[in-house]
Amino acid sequence: MHPYTIMGIAWAACIVWIAFVIFTNKKAHPKALFYLFFVEMWERFSYYGMRALLVLYMTKGFLDYSTGDAYGAYGAYGAMVYATPLIGGLLSEKFMGYRKAIMWGAILMMIGHFLMAFEHEYIFLTALAMLIMGNGFFKPNISSMIGKFYAKKDPRRDGAFTIFYMGINIGAFLSGLTCGAIGEIEGWHYGFSLAGFGMLVGLIIFYMAQKSGALEDKGFAPHEVKEIEQPDVHEDDRVQKFEKVEGATAPTFMGLPVNILIYIGSLLAIPLIWLLIKGHGVLDFILLGVLLGMFGYLIFVSTTYEKVQRQRIWVILTLFIATIIFWTFFELAGSALTVFTDNNVDLNNSFLTTTMFQSVNPFFIMVFAPIFSWMWIKMSQKNIEPPAPVKFGIGLILLGLGFLVLNLGSGAAKGGLIPAMFMIFLYLLHTLGELTLSPVGLSLVTKLAPLKIVGFVMGFWLMASSAAHQAGSTIAKMTEVDMSILLEDTTRSNAFKERLTNLDVQKVFFENKDFYNLYISDLSEKTVKKNPKLKDKLAKLETLVNGDTTLIKKYRDGHSVRDFIVSDFFITEINKGKAKPEYFAASLINKKIAEEAAAATNEVHQEKLENKSKVSFLTKDASLAVYLTDTNLMVAQIDTSLATPSTAPVDVKAQNGGMIIVSKSADVVAVQMDTVVVAAKVVPNKLVAKGSMVIIDKSSTEPKVMTGEEIATAMDVSPTTTVQTAIAEDTLVICLSVFNILGFIAIGAGILLFVLAFFITRWMHGIK
Repeated sequence: MHPYTIMGIAWAACIVWIAFVIFTNKKAHPKALFYLFFVEMWERFSYYGMRALLVLYMTKGFLDYSTGDAYGAYGAYGAMVYATPLIGGLLSEKFMGYRKAIMWGAILMMIGHFLMAFEHEYIFLTALAMLIMGNGFFKPNISSMIGKFYAKKDPRRDGAFTIFYMGINIGAFLSGLTCGAIGEIEGWHYGFSLAGFGMLVGLIIFYMAQKSGALEDKGFAPHEVKEIEQPDVHEDDRVQKFEKVEGATAPTFMGLPVNILIYIGSLLAIPLIWLLIKGHGVLDFILLGVLLGMFGYLIFVSTTYEKVQRQRIWVILTLFIATIIFWTFFELAGSALTVFTDNNVDLNNSFLTTTMFQSVNPFFIMVFAPIFSWMWIKMSQKNIEPPAPVKFGIGLILLGLGFLVLNLGSGAAKGGLIPAMFMIFLYLLHTLGELTLSPVGLSLVTKLAPLKIVGFVMGFWLMASSAAHQAGSTIAKMTEVDMSILLEDTTRSNAFKERLTNLDVQKVFFENKDFYNLYISDLSEKTVKKNPKLKDKLAKLETLVNGDTTLIKKYRDGHSVRDFIVSDFFITEINKGKAKPEYFAASLINKKIAEEAAAATNEVHQEKLENKSKVSFLTKDASLAVYLTDTNLMVAQIDTSLATPSTAPVDVKAQNGGMIIVSKSADVVAVQMDTVVVAAKVVPNKLVAKGSMVIIDKSSTEPKVMTGEEIATAMDVSPTTTVQTAIAEDTLVICLSVFNILGFIAIGAGILLFVLAFFITRWMHGIK
């Protein structure tokens, strides 16, 4: 089944479901709920659509970030996305009002999403900064606005937030199936543009809600309205009502309206955010300082309260630590788990793309959230509902089991690729853990925190997600596989050697460790400048190529192992000492993809398809020997009966099985061509001797066009497949070792909460 088919089915099902929900609830709730439902749905569509592509774009797109740098940037982005709402919420409450804050945030995010479609690093970082700033204004205020339409004791209140929460998850569910899939298949800029379109739709809907009067008297700035007193209505049964203030004067600072200063200040803050993403290591210290400060402040504040309230604050602090552990591991879904899915999950036998896995979690939330809600109510009625610490413990254990289930997948792995069903099972367990822990934590904070500081405590609690993203980037880097030390690390090199069943390939790898290490390493000017220790590697490279500036330039940029296997160096080495060349660098064109490229009207899309259609690998099949190496060179055996050494002329042609003429003054040497050669010329100034190899330039030869099935058959017997399998198995072992550690830590933390549950529950003093 094609990913687009899955996308179409998902959209059709969601449209039907949304229509059903609105039709059955439209008389029970104000119109504002449904407007805000769609605004939030489209905002989450844009946010998760971009997030699904982010790490893959940084590592596989034009940025060409290392996975470590990509994890760092992703962590910084996520950390600030969850930190800025604290400021945005405060500014809207005091000065802007919900309406202006939401509109301003939506505009910033829309621009940010569209900027992501442009391929330039500075534009990319600016886009992320605008998304972070926009989210800070948008996210806290749209949720708060929902509550303004319902009294605290209104029986419809929980139902309204349930509908709103559904909008969040429908948007998240559709984003991976749409922005993610289209971005992977058609091109990154298409995926990012769709995310921008989603935010534009959300912005238009919110504007329509204001114009239509659906928002009633809610969401204005504090100076624009005054509350209508309702002395006969109890506070818990009261819905706030406002009336506009005629000629209201906006607060000013230094002669300028505060709102204007907020707009200017938020734009001026974008370069600062830009720098924090770029130098993401600094954010570790900033967040650590903020969290320790808030933690210490709450401990101090707890001493000013009597015993009951003091111990309730201790409960919040204890469960906060558990929350950070949970979200740090859980949020690896957007970084390490995405890269793991791309590298080590078998998608050939699945209808899913890598980014589509980002839709699994919101899908399971939509399915299981009502079940959990019903379950807790029933257990409470029977007085068997577990206390909050136990629920937190269950959530952590489910999280840990999700990581450990990948071990079952490794047992069923083929060629270092685990079946896709095991990743889906991981996300199922993680989602069940989220539903056990996340809603409980938010509810508990509002009940346990002293009324005077409930806002501060909620902000402190939400900072767990911010800290988790930044801490998660450090953990994600543990799963990064450095291929340049593959042959240096004893354990890895021994395992790699055992997996290389082709002894010729094995010999080239292990007899050329130094060159392999340098070829795979990124020794570009930018990287060496950033890491001066690499200068030693660069000096070693210069020695190996005898100071040849052309070769130094060619080998400085990091290459993949696959590039190494089809490089001219590898082909020369693997054929060395053989009577005639046995191995060739095949290069083929996938017929179907090439035809799609030819029919494409968009130049960028056409180029992407053309690149995708090209397949190169090591082969023993001489008929496939078309060379797409970095120098377009091949070797041909000289007949041992021929004349003395000579240098080659520039333009000499030969036909299949024919002779190529090499001359030196009056001497003439005939060189037998391999039957695969259609037309070629000898590279000038290369020494030719009896029984040796002559370098032939084949840059003019066109690759063969074959069907996907024919290419798959050729690759099945290719030594490249063996090497790729060995690499995938190496990556799988490294990643699973990290995931196992995370799994056991999460389970251990969950069990510890079980042990401490009796004491923690007593500190809650009756709060459930």
